[in-house]
Amino acid sequence: MITVILAEKPSQAKAYADSFAAATKHAGYYTISDPIFPNETYITYGFGHLVELVTPDKYDEKYKYWSLDNLPIFPDTYQYTVPVDKREQFEVVKRLLTQANKIIIATDADREGENIAWSIMKYAKVNFKNTEIQRLWINSLERETIRTGFVNLKPGIDFYPKYLEAQTREISDWLVGMNASPLFTLLLKKYGIDGTFSIGRVQTPTLEIVHERQDEIENFIPERYLQLEALITTKTKIEFSAKLEPNQKFFGDKKLVEFMESNHLNLGKQYGEVIDAITIPKTIASPRLFSLSDLQSQVNKLYKVSASATLRAVQNLYEAKLVTYPRTDCNYITKQEFNYLKDTLVKYKRFLGIDFATPNLEPQARYVNDSKVQEHHAIIVTRTIPNIKKLTSLGELEQKIYQLVLRTTIAMFAPHYRYLETTLLFKISQTNFKSVGKTETNVGWKELFGNTKKPEEKEMILPKLVLGELVDADVKMLEKFTQPPELLTEGTLISAMKMVSKKLSDTQEQAILKDTQGIGTEATRANIIEKLKQKKYLTVEKNNLIVSPAGKILCQAVATQPLLVSPEMTAKWELALQQISMQTRTPENFLNQIKHFVKQIIVNTPERIANDQELQNKIALYKSQQPGQKEKLILGNCPRCQTGAIVDKGKFYGCSNYRKDGDCSFTLPKQWSGKKVPINALRDLINNQETKLLKGFKSKNGKVFNAKLKINDDKITFVFPENDASI
Repeated sequence: MITVILAEKPSQAKAYADSFAAATKHAGYYTISDPIFPNETYITYGFGHLVELVTPDKYDEKYKYWSLDNLPIFPDTYQYTVPVDKREQFEVVKRLLTQANKIIIATDADREGENIAWSIMKYAKVNFKNTEIQRLWINSLERETIRTGFVNLKPGIDFYPKYLEAQTREISDWLVGMNASPLFTLLLKKYGIDGTFSIGRVQTPTLEIVHERQDEIENFIPERYLQLEALITTKTKIEFSAKLEPNQKFFGDKKLVEFMESNHLNLGKQYGEVIDAITIPKTIASPRLFSLSDLQSQVNKLYKVSASATLRAVQNLYEAKLVTYPRTDCNYITKQEFNYLKDTLVKYKRFLGIDFATPNLEPQARYVNDSKVQEHHAIIVTRTIPNIKKLTSLGELEQKIYQLVLRTTIAMFAPHYRYLETTLLFKISQTNFKSVGKTETNVGWKELFGNTKKPEEKEMILPKLVLGELVDADVKMLEKFTQPPELLTEGTLISAMKMVSKKLSDTQEQAILKDTQGIGTEATRANIIEKLKQKKYLTVEKNNLIVSPAGKILCQAVATQPLLVSPEMTAKWELALQQISMQTRTPENFLNQIKHFVKQIIVNTPERIANDQELQNKIALYKSQQPGQKEKLILGNCPRCQTGAIVDKGKFYGCSNYRKDGDCSFTLPKQWSGKKVPINALRDLINNQETKLLKGFKSKNGKVFNAKLKINDDKITFVFPENDASI
C-alpha cells in the first residue's frame, strides 16, 4: 500500500518530514519511515498553486487582443494549466499521486488549501474511486502537533465542499476580472486615458475605501469653533485644567456669547466651588490575542511595516515552529492551548528575562473560548522556545514580531492594569466644569510592553479636594478648527476592510460581512493591498496610503457600477459561497448569476460613463495633469465671450481665448481671501453665477468667516449668511 502526503509548499513538507522517525530527501519529495505509517509512504509538495485557470487567449486566439466586440468571455468549461516554472515539480507530484492507494491532504488547513490540493489531484487525474482521501487538520508545525494530527486524520471528503466554495470563488473572480478589466480599459481609452485598468471583486472596493477617505480629506473645509476651559488653582497652588461639562463646541461667537450670558458666566478669573469629588478604582485587561489582521495592524503601527512583509515574517516564524498557524481570523484559543501555555510559562519568562507576577492561571473568557474557535485559533507562541542562535538567525522583523506575539500571549496570565480615576466637578457661576485625573496603582501586564506612552499622553494627577471647597478659576475661550480624518495606513486599511460591514444599510448583508470579517480574508488582504501598490493605484508616503491619479480615475469610472465598488457585492458573494460550502446551493447556480451580472455591466457601462459628468470632469483634470497638458482642465463655458472654455492657465483659470489685449480677458482666481477655491465651487460660479456656502475665508485682520462667492459684472463678490453679514 502506497501513502502520499501532499503538502502545500517545500517548507511545510520539510516540517512534516522532520517530525517522523526517518526521512530521506529526493528531488521533489521525501520517503519516510515511521510507526505511524508502516507501509510505503511519501511526502510531496506544490509551490502553492501548482494549477491555475488559463487566460482567455487559451480558449480562442481572438482574445489575445482586447475588443469590446469580444465581450462577454464565458467559457463552456473552465480549463486549467500548470505554469512553465512549476511543471517539473508537477510531474513529480502527479507520478506519486497516481500511484497512491491513500492520499493525505496536508496543505494549509483553510478554504484555499483545499482548492490547491483538489485542483492538483484533479489535474493529475487521480482515480478517486480507488484512492482513499484523508485530511490533516492542524494549527502548528511543532513535531508533537504534527504527529498527533497524522494519528487523528479526518475523512477528506468532509472538506470537499470547501474546495467547491473556493473553486467557485476563483472562477467568479476570473469572470468579473477578465470581462470588467478590458471593458473599463477600452472605454476609458476612448476618452484619452491610456493604460490597463484592473478590476477585482475585493481589490476595487478596497481601493475605493482609500479613495473615499482621501476624497473626504481633500474636500475638507476647516470650520472654526470655540470651547471653554478653566484653569483651576487650589489653595495649595496646584494648577490643572477643567473642561465645560457637558463639553460643547460653539460654532460662531454669537452662540458662545448667548451661552455665557444665559449662565451668567464671564471670561477671566473668578471663584469656583467643588460640587463633586469621586475616586473610582478601574482595571484594564491585557490586549486580545492576535488574529492575522490585528497583528498586521499593530506591526504597521509600531514599526511602519507593510501588511505583506508582516505576513511573510509571521509565516517564517510558523515554519520555524515558533508561532501557530498565522492565517487566522480568530482572537481566541481553546483550553488545550491554554494548558500548554500555562505549563510553559516559566520558560517564557526565563526567555524574556522578566520576573513578573502571573496570578491568572485559570482560563478567562476574554481569551479562552472553545466555542469561538472554528478552524484555527488565535496566533500564539508554541511550546518551542528559541535559543540565542536560533533567535539571531531570524530576521529583525521576525524577532520583533516573535517578541510581540510572545508578550501578548503571556500577558493574559499577568495582573490587570489598575488605576484610580478621580473626577472633580466645579460650579463656576451657573455652569459646571469637569476635570478627570488618573493615578496608576498596579502596572500589571503593561510591564511586559514597557513605556508605550507618548510624552503628550501623560496622565493628569489631581489633588484631594472636599465638597464645598473654593478654588480660583480662570475661564478661557479656546479657538479651534475642525480637523479632517487621517489618511489610511496599511494597518488602518486592513482594519477598515474588516469593519466594512458598518457601511452597509441592509442588516442581513451587515451580518454576513460581520460574520465573514469584512472583505478579503486573513490570507488575502495583504496580497490585495500589495497588488494595488504594484499596479500603482496606491502609493505609500510616510506610511500613509495615497490614491494615484490613475487610481482616482478608476474609482470614479467603476462607481458607475456601484456593486463593483461597494462591499455589498462581497456580502452577497460570501452568502452564496457559504451556501455552496453548506451544500444548499450549487456552484452552477451561482456562476449563472455572475454571468448575468457581467452581461448587465457590459450593456450599461458605456452609457453610464458617458453621462457621468463628475467622471468627465475628473478625466479632464487627469489629462490636464499630464506633462504639457495644463490647459486641458475644462471648468465650463466662458460666461463673457460664450465661445471659449475656462481652462487652467497656470497661476489662474481663464478663457481659452484669453489674451490681455485680445478677444477675451475673463479670469478666475485659484485663491481668494486666503482660501484655495475648490474646483466644484468655480464650476458653480461659471454655470450658476454663485457658489454654495464656503467655509474658511480669512479677512485682512485674520478673522475666519464663511460666505458664498458670486459673479457680478464679471467680478467676484461675497454673499454673507444672514446671521454673519460682516467680516
